[in-house]
Order: sequence, then C-alpha cells, then structure tokens
Amino acid sequence: MKKIDFFILIIGLLVLLVACGTADQEEQNTGDEQDTTNEENQEDTETNLYEQIQEDGVITVGTEGTYAPFTFHDEEDNLTGYDVEVMREVASRLGLEVEFNETQWDSMFAGLNAERFDVIANQVGINEERLKKYDFSEPYTYTGAVVVVPADKEEITSFEDLEGKQSAQSLTSNFNDIAEENGAEVIGVEGLAQAIENIKLGRVDLTVNDRLAVLEYINQTGDESVEIAAEEDNVSETAFAFRKGNEELVEAFNEVLAEMREDGTLAEISEEWFGEDVSSQ
Repeated sequence: MKKIDFFILIIGLLVLLVACGTADQEEQNTGDEQDTTNEENQEDTETNLYEQIQEDGVITVGTEGTYAPFTFHDEEDNLTGYDVEVMREVASRLGLEVEFNETQWDSMFAGLNAERFDVIANQVGINEERLKKYDFSEPYTYTGAVVVVPADKEEITSFEDLEGKQSAQSLTSNFNDIAEENGAEVIGVEGLAQAIENIKLGRVDLTVNDRLAVLEYINQTGDESVEIAAEEDNVSETAFAFRKGNEELVEAFNEVLAEMREDGTLAEISEEWFGEDVSSQ
C-alpha cells in the first residue's frame, strides 16, 4: 500500500506541473495578444492632426471675438474682423468648415494646449519665447509702433523728435514704454480714440500706437486731421499659432497663404480693413 500511495503521489505532482506549465503558456500568449492590440491602438492614435481635421471636415479656431478690428462682433452680432476673414478664406481653400471658439486672451494658449481648438487666429506675435513652445504659419500681418501727430504739424518726423513732447498713452501698453524711452512726457489716456481726441484738441503733441490700429481708425473714420509721422524700424510679425508636432497642418496653411498672397486675396482682405496692404513688409 505504501508503494501504491507513493506512486499515486508522483503521478499527481507530474499532472500538477503540466497544468501549471500550460497555464503559464496561456498567460504569456494572452499578454502577447494584449501587447499587439496596444500597438495597433497606438498606431491608430498616431494619425496626424491634419488628416483628422480633413476626415472631420472641420477646423476649430481659438479667437477672442472682442478685439476689433481683428476679431470682434459687428452690429448684427456676427463674428468678423481681419483675422477672422483671413482664417475663413484659408479654411475654404482647404475644403474645411470653421468652428470658432471664443476665448479670453489670458487663457488662449492654455486652450490650445488642452486641444480645445486646433489653431489660434488672434494677432499672435511671433517671438523667441513662443517659438520654443509653439509652431507658427508664415506671417499674414506685419506691424509696428508709429507716431501719430496733427496733419498740419511737421516738427515731428522721427522717434528722436519725441524728446520733450507730450504723448497721450495708455499707461499699461508697451507703446507707453516706447514713448518714454524716446524722451516724451506721457499723459495717461484710456485708449487710441481718446489719445487722438487729445491730439485734435491740442492737449498733447502726439501718441505712439500700433500701426494697424491707427490705419483701421483712419480707414473707418476718414479722419484727415491726424497722420502717421514716423514708423518704428523693428517690425513685428503675426501668424497662426499651432501646437508643436503638427507640421502637416502648418505646411497646409503656408501653402494656402502663399496662394492668397500670390493671387492678391490677402492684400484685398487687408485693404478692406486697413486701407492698405499690411500682409507684406
């Protein structure tokens, strides 16, 4: 009996070892299948953004909607503006619908990072700090600081002539800094319209402001009592901003912008809003 019991015990152990080996093999096979599935899913998610946008037929765009004349609501509450119309033309040529996502400027880049929209169209200036974090299209706007004076005054023809003059400035703008750096005495105002009103009333000699804003004011009002007397040499460039790693989408935008520049469409949109072409240097 003892020999029989020992023999049965040996057979049981062998059966147990075979069963364990089979279970281990099945577990390994299952793991291999899961790894393959994960790789396939990863390949699916690696479809680039431009391909996904083309498949959906819609591109989502972050913009303020409160920054005239670039992105704002007209009297009928329709979203419009220079940046908005350039964006619509680009999307049209790419065969896409546009879905604008109106967002405050302070959270605009956070929205882009969080993938709430695919691109920003909101006079985004290109600078070294932003280039580290984002990709940009070719510029569609060139601007800089200008000096605005009464049309009948000729004593100011350059930024050097600001020394000792009174300049109406919004105190929180970088144009205020430019006026002070060039020796002007700054008189605080709320914005461009108030600055120009002070010039016309003879309370100040000038204002330093953004070239595009001044051109839009003159174009919309037809005011011939003021003029641009000097322009800053350093020109800033504005473009569409994208998340890093979407080269195909950026290239598609650049191709369309080149077409629009070549056939005159970009200049036409620009002249509609500013009275001259601000899309080229």
